[in-house]
Amino acid sequence: MNYRKLLVASSLAVAMGGMGAPAVAEQVTIGVITTLSGPLGSQGKNIRDGFDLAVAEAGGKLGGFDTKVIVEDDQVRPDTGLQAAHKLIEQDRAQILTGVVFSNVALAVAKPAAQNKVFFISPVAGPSQLAGKGCSPYFFVTSWQNDQPHEAMGTYLQQQRVKSVYLIAPNYAAGKDALRGFKHAYKGNVVAETYVALNQLDYAAEISKIRAAKPDALYAFLPAGMGINFTKQYAQAGLTDKIPMYSAFTVDATTLPAIGEAAVGTYQSNLWNTDFPNEASKHFVEKFEEAYGYVPSNFAAQSYDVARMIGAALKQAGGIANKDAFAAALKQAKFDSVRGSFTFNTNNYPIGNFYLLKVVKQPDGKIVQVTQKKVLADAKDAYYQECAMK
Repeated sequence: MNYRKLLVASSLAVAMGGMGAPAVAEQVTIGVITTLSGPLGSQGKNIRDGFDLAVAEAGGKLGGFDTKVIVEDDQVRPDTGLQAAHKLIEQDRAQILTGVVFSNVALAVAKPAAQNKVFFISPVAGPSQLAGKGCSPYFFVTSWQNDQPHEAMGTYLQQQRVKSVYLIAPNYAAGKDALRGFKHAYKGNVVAETYVALNQLDYAAEISKIRAAKPDALYAFLPAGMGINFTKQYAQAGLTDKIPMYSAFTVDATTLPAIGEAAVGTYQSNLWNTDFPNEASKHFVEKFEEAYGYVPSNFAAQSYDVARMIGAALKQAGGIANKDAFAAALKQAKFDSVRGSFTFNTNNYPIGNFYLLKVVKQPDGKIVQVTQKKVLADAKDAYYQECAMK
């Protein structure tokens, strides 16, 4: 089944109406602002496709309401994301925004959304600025607060009594949240903390510094195309076996096909993996691969959950016209999450589990991520007590 064609057909039917058909009481318009171009575009593609799949499975009617989805490419630029948000809010009359990957874009989009009382439900970006004093009843995050996946790996390395770690991340909001989160949990020696340009693709200088520093481990947060290049160059330098590489969103389902053998033996932290045994997850993986022909990442899974959560909230609240009722319904939304369970904290960020994954080469030659163990259970972010919402 071509889910994108079904979704487009559903949206056109909503827009055109039908001869003699009853008037639509309420149409829900959702703007998906995500990154679709450049070396970081694979994550946005997953987000778009995961969301589309859930809408298509609902027959173009989340919660029983005609659903129009409009997709905009933010190009990893806060100004472009802001422009898209204004267009979606003012011209398209979107009641919900979602899809944002990068926190610098999320911070730009959050302001006009809150000012116009438009719900912004982030499937990925969870900046610290909006988790504490800057929290809003119109801003929800279904993934994590940015620090948390990195806290999980910091916790694991602390448990393993790893004595020294070299840290590397992009120089933007989520990169700084990432390394701060890692250091919340890891109390060993951080031999160096390096920030690189967002979209940097050559890491010869950084790898030379890592080799010279001789840490016991490397921790890297280098998403999408950055992760592909870094992991390959790190392996080519012969360091994977000498200085084990741990990461979050450097090696994942969006980058692993391109990295290949170079990723074998590396470790990652995440909130979901394709081998999760619950029925919602197994259904999602099967239908996603059938629809799009590639293995979904956690980003696709998170976006799929967002759409299904919106559907549950719309059904419970009877639509979105009563915004207080819809907000309350989001908080309490009951749906079968691919993660197995889902709960919001008081700041509209989730309380969740995080897992250790490892890249292995199977006997049939396939290179996959395998879930090793749960590292954090029912984890709350470090900022929620600063939020005035209760």
